[in-house]
Amino acid sequence: MPSALPVIPGGAAPLASAPDYDLVVIGGGINGVGIANDAAGRGLKVALIERDDLAQATSSASTKLIHGGLRYLEYYAFRLVREALQEREVLSNKVPHLVRPLRLVLPLGQVGGRPRPAWMVRLGLWLYDHLAAHPNFPATRTLKLSRGPQGAPLHDEFRQGFEFSDATVDDSRLVIANAMQAREGGADIFTRSAVTGAVRDADHWVISRSNGADLTARVLVNAAGPWVRDILDHLDRPGPDVRLVQGSHIVVPRLYDGDHAYLLQQDDGRVVFVIPYQDGFSLIGTTEVLLAEAQDPPTVSEAEIEYLVTAVGRYFKEPPVPNDIVWQFAGIRPLFDEDDDDPKAFSREYHLHLDADDGPALLSVYGGKITTYRPLAEKVLAALKPYLPAHGPAWTVDTPLPGAEHNADMDGDLHLPDGLLASLLARHGSRTAELLRDCQGMEDLGVNFGGHLYALEIDYFMDREWACSGEDVLWRRSKLGLFLNEEQRNAVTKYVADRRARVVRF
Repeated sequence: MPSALPVIPGGAAPLASAPDYDLVVIGGGINGVGIANDAAGRGLKVALIERDDLAQATSSASTKLIHGGLRYLEYYAFRLVREALQEREVLSNKVPHLVRPLRLVLPLGQVGGRPRPAWMVRLGLWLYDHLAAHPNFPATRTLKLSRGPQGAPLHDEFRQGFEFSDATVDDSRLVIANAMQAREGGADIFTRSAVTGAVRDADHWVISRSNGADLTARVLVNAAGPWVRDILDHLDRPGPDVRLVQGSHIVVPRLYDGDHAYLLQQDDGRVVFVIPYQDGFSLIGTTEVLLAEAQDPPTVSEAEIEYLVTAVGRYFKEPPVPNDIVWQFAGIRPLFDEDDDDPKAFSREYHLHLDADDGPALLSVYGGKITTYRPLAEKVLAALKPYLPAHGPAWTVDTPLPGAEHNADMDGDLHLPDGLLASLLARHGSRTAELLRDCQGMEDLGVNFGGHLYALEIDYFMDREWACSGEDVLWRRSKLGLFLNEEQRNAVTKYVADRRARVVRF
């Protein structure tokens, strides 16, 4: 958020007519769009304001997992893990083209001075399998790593282990899918529009923006992620403090064959994931570094890179080195402040702070994780019910997100290369048919910028998915920047800029 958000003195008379919106949400990450989507689907008038691109910060910098959080069992966070495991099942049904089952290998062996004993790991995995129903996910099984392909890339000392289930997710596209559904439910989504001020009057908020007219709303939701506390400070409102923990990731050429991932226990009590990523890469993360303030944008430090490559080297015969890194990214998790100085022990529970004692309601969201954004949104709407008009019930648990409404019905006369079609379906699901509606052949896809990225899809990103820059296209709407060289990426950036100059955006 901006470093200085002015507080405009209140005191104006109540509005003569109803506010523009029942609910205005600040923040276009997964929690913000989840809340906006849920509220719009209940029949409320909703607007969402995001300073930059949707999912530009924390929500595009996750470990790309929908998971219960196995290690949180050590901190007795049973409610959090149970809810997350339930949501793993929900999301795998709601949006299967973006959330896919994944098997993870947890090797057992002596690592440093603090290995978790096998009985403790097995007990944790037993609880993990039994805290929630999981018909879409196979149960844990014991592995003989010395005999199977899962042990092939590992040092010989790792002879036993376990294999359990979680899921991968395209995190930024999950945000986009929720924003699209919110818009289809009537919500207004304002990106590249920073909040510059707010008035708290007797019965409404007046929210000023860096571009566009002021908005009025009955209720304001502060879902600004790492900047949640900044919003409260600039509005001179009370609220809990936030702990900012940076998590960094690196992407390297594929380290092993197979579709499984690895969870690697470290001698400091943390865990590091190695996950198959896109086609031909491995994603490694994450770190946990306590920050004094949010960096914008956050950067991966050399110390974090060294931590991650060393973590993998404790297990893998041929670990990566820094020169192998093809992409790196960092995100900042805004965790509820607790009396603890160990970042790995900070609770991933979300907390809602409601301020409604002397004027219209302001609700601020602390913490959370991408896996539990949907029940978080339900709880926000429940907390705000006394301050909003009558509206419909919760509805998101079994309603598909865009792209998962039905199987893609592709025109039989359109013959695309298998790799291209698979790439499009992985991003858009059944909405691929909408993207290709007027396409009669390869020539209608337009310029090929490299890999599976064509002008037609970039146009769709811009016209339907709020993309405004080459970065939006290459790293959030897709991850195709991994497959393009610098010249090709620059060509994408130029195409987007030129098209923005000539097309009037919605």
